[in-house]
This record gives sequence, C-alpha cells and structure tokens, in this order.
Amino acid sequence: MDWARIMAPLSGGESDRRVVAAAAGVAAAFECELACVHAPPDVADLVPWMGDGFMGGVQASAVDSIRQAAADGAKAAFAAAEACGYAHRSFRTLKSPVWAALALQGRLSDLIVFDDTAAKGKGPLAESFQQIVADEQRPTLVARPGFKVGGIAAIAWDGGKEASRAARTAVPLLAKAAKAVILSAPVAASRQFDPAELQAYLAGRGVAVEIQTISGTGDAAPRLLAAAAALGADLLVAGAFGHPRLQEFIFGGATRTFLAAESPSLFLSH
Repeated sequence: MDWARIMAPLSGGESDRRVVAAAAGVAAAFECELACVHAPPDVADLVPWMGDGFMGGVQASAVDSIRQAAADGAKAAFAAAEACGYAHRSFRTLKSPVWAALALQGRLSDLIVFDDTAAKGKGPLAESFQQIVADEQRPTLVARPGFKVGGIAAIAWDGGKEASRAARTAVPLLAKAAKAVILSAPVAASRQFDPAELQAYLAGRGVAVEIQTISGTGDAAPRLLAAAAALGADLLVAGAFGHPRLQEFIFGGATRTFLAAESPSLFLSH
C-alpha cells in the first residue's frame, strides 16, 4: 500500500527547510500530502514550577517570552513550508498541549521525517524525535544530506521483531529503490534466522532484494554501517531498539550507533 500522508515536524528553526525539502521529496514520489506541522514551545511546560494560582513578574515574563517565540517560530516554519514549492501540502501550528497534538498528527501519518539534528539529540525537537520513535512507535525517516527516493537501500536484518517491523513498514519506500540489499550478520546474532525468508516476503510484495552476509562476531552495527557505505546506500532500514525512559539512554546500542553516524539516511521503526 502506498503512503498518503508524510509529516514534517517543524520547530521554527534553521533546520526546518532541510526537513521540509526531504519530506517534500518523499511526498512527491508518492504523489501524496505533505503535512508541515509546527510544534512550538508549550506554555504548559511552565506550570510545574510556577505554582498553583500564582503568576509573579518573572513567571509572567517567561510566559510572554514563550508566546512570542511560538509566534515567531510559526512564521518561520510557514515560510519554510512555502519555500519547498510542493503543491499538495498543508500547514498547521499546534496548540497546547503541544506534545499530545504532535503525537496525534503522527498517528495519522504514514511516515514522519526528521533531520539529523533532532536524531542526534540536539535542538527543540530532540525529545519529540525520541518519543515519536520509541513511545509512539511510528515509522520515522532521518533524512541526511543527499537523501533521495529511488536510490540504493540497505536493510539491517536479524530476524527480530523490531527489524521485521521496520522491513514491513518500509515496503513502499523499498519498492521505489533502484537496488535493495539485505545485510545480515548471523554469527553475531543471538537468534537463528534465514535472510532468504525476508527476501521471499519482500518478493511477494514486488520488491526484489539481494542478500549480503557479514562475517564476524560481537557488535554488528559498525560492520553493517560499513557494508551500507560500501554499497553506496542512500538509506538504511533498521529496527529501533529502545530502553525504558527512566534509563540514561532511550535507545539501545545498535540504534545509537546508527544515529551517531553521518550517513546513510535511516528508516527506523520500533
């Protein structure tokens, strides 16, 4: 099934134009809606430290600053959406509670696009990226410089439920790839699996893929990245491994390795 709605969360910052451009490229490939969604700073975030029924001068000033930042950000985000030139787009600025509204928009989208800034834990949308991937479990594209639909796609495959979900949900994108390759490191995996089964699954959905086996034991993530680079992959499809939010790192080791890299772009699903 093709995608009908691609969502680009926007902060009103410098990265918005990159995010919109990448999301517009995906939307154009599927001739579908590009939903540009501005997630402004939320005044409700001040409530825990303002105190019940109290609004002093400092607090009032902080609220005014957040409201002004939200208004300025909305203008900048709208300008970024307009600049992409993609006709079938929509734009909205979310109201408080902002995170709940953003989560709902994500649930009603087929793919959510971020750039590397949020994925690396920087900028105002860093926490939203983590929540979208780990809590909402929405298919997410981390679009890095040079990403294009129709390039070379690599699939990190270990037979697990996260990798399986990622491969399944990425089918529309994989179907448009010029070449797709399953990368597996069976010796390093904790379970037994046959990459040919994923190959057959994808073939049944019109996606022809090759299989490349990676040797060696231990952490396979760096070798998967190296193999993707050797292929000239524009995209790596991978399951996102997460930890409970009370732990120091929300993402597991392999996912952190993929996110810390500079390339390729990532399609993640948890």
